[in-house]
Amino acid sequence: MRHLISLFDISQQELHAILNISEQIKALSLAGRRPAWLQRRVLAMLFEKPSLRTRVSFEAGIDQLGGSAMFLGQDVGWQSRESTADFVRVLAQYVDYVVCRAKSHKSVEDLASFNVVPIINGLTDQSHPCQALADLLTMRQASGPLDGRQLTFVGDGNNVARSIALGCAMVGMRFRLLGPKSYFMPQESIDSILARYPNADIDQSEVPHVGLADADFAYTDVWTSMGQEAEMKLRQSAFRPFQLNAALLKHAHKNCKILHCLPARRGEEITDEVIDGKSSLVVEQAGNRMHAQKGLLIWLALQHDQLSASELEGSGIELPLGIS
Repeated sequence: MRHLISLFDISQQELHAILNISEQIKALSLAGRRPAWLQRRVLAMLFEKPSLRTRVSFEAGIDQLGGSAMFLGQDVGWQSRESTADFVRVLAQYVDYVVCRAKSHKSVEDLASFNVVPIINGLTDQSHPCQALADLLTMRQASGPLDGRQLTFVGDGNNVARSIALGCAMVGMRFRLLGPKSYFMPQESIDSILARYPNADIDQSEVPHVGLADADFAYTDVWTSMGQEAEMKLRQSAFRPFQLNAALLKHAHKNCKILHCLPARRGEEITDEVIDGKSSLVVEQAGNRMHAQKGLLIWLALQHDQLSASELEGSGIELPLGIS
């Protein structure tokens, strides 16, 4: 049983396969074609946290592929009315995939541990792999091959930063984090990436002309995430010198592209001038959540023999490397 709890669950070859599928699905969609490759497939969406992009992109994505989605809130009794074992084994009798957006990373790992239905991490405190897939797709479409490019994440070494740092290592990009030292990514997170990808180029700095030097992409996120509201004033003070604005971007390449996973607190971590500027890929990046996740759902269907490669080829998609 294959899951996506973090990008560690897939190989480099598999990552490129998912991105290849996603890119071709997007091209078909823009041409007005939406083949029903996942007809009669059902996606359960188990959410503990509010969502716009994750929820709507998954619902719209599987619908465009011919399947359907159902939103499961707290009323279904997950982690309260019955054991996780009973809950997920019964759920697997009804659905083909589960997307889980949870407060704790362990909650998603527990669901996957029973290996009864593919589990997709829709965001936890530790990881956001679906966001990283969309980010990589966005950067690849903007700049072509990503090997040798640099992404600088400006702000907190949070779940998004950790996921995209791993994604960068997998595609040969340099990853830099620019922000206050007390909010750097934990060393154990970097060590885990280096253990799998010894050639990964990862560095962290508090100095803008160091962190942004040679940046092809500058990425930021909110300074205070859900669950950190009590730290808001402290974080606003610590991160204020690292607002992604025109002055800070003078340290990056002239053609540096802008990324933000949204929602944005405009005027805090990023200015209107930057997020709405001609170098911004933010809206396209949000749109690519759906295309990347459609690619992921198809890839998972292929892994579990719910879809044949010949069905894809017959519908005008070129079989990507890593799928047989």
